[in-house]
Amino acid sequence: MVKIRLSRKRVPKNQAQLEFNLERPIEKDRNHHLGGRSFYFFDFDDNVAYLTTPIVIFNKETAAERTLSSGEWARYHQNIGHSGPFADYFVDYNDETGSFRYFRDQKHSFIDKVVRRKQTFLSDIEKALEQADYSWKAPSWNCFYHATYNKRPTSVITARGHHKETIQEGIDLIVRTGHLPHNPNYLSIYPVTNPQVRINELKDPELKHSVADLKRAAISQSVEKALQLYGNNSHHRFGMSDDDPRNVELITEEMKVLKRKYPNMAFFVIQTFEDSYVKTEVLETKTRTIKKGHKALSEEISQLSLI
Repeated sequence: MVKIRLSRKRVPKNQAQLEFNLERPIEKDRNHHLGGRSFYFFDFDDNVAYLTTPIVIFNKETAAERTLSSGEWARYHQNIGHSGPFADYFVDYNDETGSFRYFRDQKHSFIDKVVRRKQTFLSDIEKALEQADYSWKAPSWNCFYHATYNKRPTSVITARGHHKETIQEGIDLIVRTGHLPHNPNYLSIYPVTNPQVRINELKDPELKHSVADLKRAAISQSVEKALQLYGNNSHHRFGMSDDDPRNVELITEEMKVLKRKYPNMAFFVIQTFEDSYVKTEVLETKTRTIKKGHKALSEEISQLSLI
């Protein structure tokens, strides 16, 4: 269960953030007059926020470590160990010492707890918040702000493997520093590579499914949870934004399945890039591009009624 945290909010330090302190009207869901809700699903890294959390790959001969950014991982991970610039490296899936150890909650010793050592996700968010906001707010940030401000039911579906409480605590840091007006109206939080989430919620008992497949399962479960909590209304609208091409491919396939199951509801995928985005409506057997935008237009995302 997702817990709601109450927090004290500070005024943002950066001048560019002052616009968020102005009063703005609450926008109703697009199909509010028909009883429909708009549900927002977000990947986090490089989509909502740019964080410096490294991914570690290992040289095949020497086991020497090399770090990749999450953006580099999204571009090259399918070819690591096979071809391209990282053909001589391999990925180690050990949660404590392997490639994704910084994307997991680590077991803290008694001394760690005494000195209040933070999980990497929290310390990386704190580092980001010390920078100018344009350097860490990713392409879907304004859409995330829009969904939060207007209290849209929101799901965070991330490849990270932290505990849900850590993800929520990280977002709470963003709230407390004044970048968000309040906590999101959480529908669900899925850190899909967390072993407990994989086994108990995403039906992956042998821990064999890919991140894209796990996100696909998380989307399906989030839609079903939305219908349980908000009713089965044919005017509901669902949308997911992600930056990883493979994830977007399987997310789109899952939304085709959902569209066939709920043909009167609307489903959208927003693929984000470093300087642009593409919004696609998912139909039962095909897709159609609704809108394309560039970085200069990204500030308008909150006004685009993406979902």
